[in-house]
Order: sequence, then C-alpha cells, then structure tokens
Amino acid sequence: MQVKINIDGGSRGNPGPGAAAYVICNLEGKVLSQEGHFMAHCTNNQAEYTALKLALIKAKELKATELFIESDSLLLVKQFLGEYKIKNPDLASRMQIIRRLAASFTIHIKHVLREFNKAPDALANKAMDAKQSLGFNPIEHLPEDEEIVSAPATTKQVNGVEIKPVVRKTSLPKKRTNQPDLFGDF
Repeated sequence: MQVKINIDGGSRGNPGPGAAAYVICNLEGKVLSQEGHFMAHCTNNQAEYTALKLALIKAKELKATELFIESDSLLLVKQFLGEYKIKNPDLASRMQIIRRLAASFTIHIKHVLREFNKAPDALANKAMDAKQSLGFNPIEHLPEDEEIVSAPATTKQVNGVEIKPVVRKTSLPKKRTNQPDLFGDF
C-alpha cells in the first residue's frame, strides 16, 4: 500500500516543551492516521526526528509498503538522504533507529516549504498547547524508549478529523534490579 506522510516537529524554547506530529493519508488524500506526540522537553530537531520515527512505526502498523514523505525540515531530509553529516550524537543515535525502521519500506522523502506542511504543524501545536498527545488512529504501542504522558479525555477536530487523547497499550512493568547504594553512608 502506498501512503503520503507529512511530518513536523517543534519546540517552544528550543529546548523546551515540544511535539512531533505526522499525518498519514492514502494517495487520494483520505486521512488514515494522524498524531501529535507531546514531548515534555526536546529541541526542534529532536521533535522532527521523532515525527519521522513515529510516522514509520504507524506506517508499519498500517501495512504500508511505499512511503511518500514530506517534511519542512531541510536538515532532517538531507541527513536522512546522507547528503549532510549528523554531528550531534543524540540525532545520530535517533537516525540509526529511523534507518532500521525505514529498511522495510520503499521511501521517497523530500523537503517542502512550511506553507505546504500545515496539517502536521497544526497537530504539533495542538499537542503543545494541550501538553498531551492527541490523535486519530494513533500508534497502538510505542517502543519502550518513548515516554507517554496521559491526559484527560477531550474531543476536538484538527485537519478536519476528530482527534482524542492518545491512550496506548502498555507492556508489562520492567523488573527492577537491586542496585547498590552508590553513596554509602553519606
């Protein structure tokens, strides 16, 4: 299945509270899934990378095979394509995860101007305003490296589709190991 994906991320304060957003449509333009993922503290580049990661996870859930991705982050697009080096270690580790997720797809990614990427921008801003993740047909389960903030239920429309707070299936709690007291009797 072919899908069109628009992604965006932002941070208020850079770093500060932010959000990563994706909107996935079929080639006729029908929204299949959209999500604004609230991030309590991030940079704008971390949010942009997270948006791509989340879009890839959801595309796999949707059983998509060919992705037409648009982003208004020239840095993200050029780094994904290998045209720019990734000097920041955090972004480099995020790109490793993204590349692993991307391996199962045929991907076409391009940079678009901000005015052609309004849908995920609106969703990211809505998530930042609400300080919670919002979506329509959101990711069912995120890998454990993502922190999820739960919030009270509300319903609103973004990009012409009703959205609601994201509630994810949780995995079993992690087993705690007994760790020695590093500070002894201090």
